[in-house]
Amino acid sequence: QVQLVESGGGLVQPGGSLRLSCAAFGLSLDYYAIGWFRQAPGKVHEGVSCISSSDGSTYYVDSVKGRFTISRDNAKNTVYLQMNSLKPEDTAVYYCAADRRELPSGCPYGLGRGSDYWGQGTQVTVSS
Repeated sequence: QVQLVESGGGLVQPGGSLRLSCAAFGLSLDYYAIGWFRQAPGKVHEGVSCISSSDGSTYYVDSVKGRFTISRDNAKNTVYLQMNSLKPEDTAVYYCAADRRELPSGCPYGLGRGSDYWGQGTQVTVSS
């Protein structure tokens, strides 16, 4: 059974850091592009960052550029999202999605339509 499992969320003060993990079970992430998405309370689902399936190219939405870093460790079958200088507006449930295409649709601003697998999400709360 294929599963994506996110972890690493939590409560952090503004300016703090978290590292989210997206671990894959039942599939090899070597052949998948990965997107990170988020949904804040009362807001629409939005793209955050993505990494290509071939050469590891990375993409970020403007609001997180310079603060977030996406990376993959194929040996651990895991993709990470390092989040630094967190702001209250980063508060959301964060999801990862695996996509057999070169990039998730509309990366990094797309909504992940057509992605093959989704995780259940991990809550990130940025508050003092």
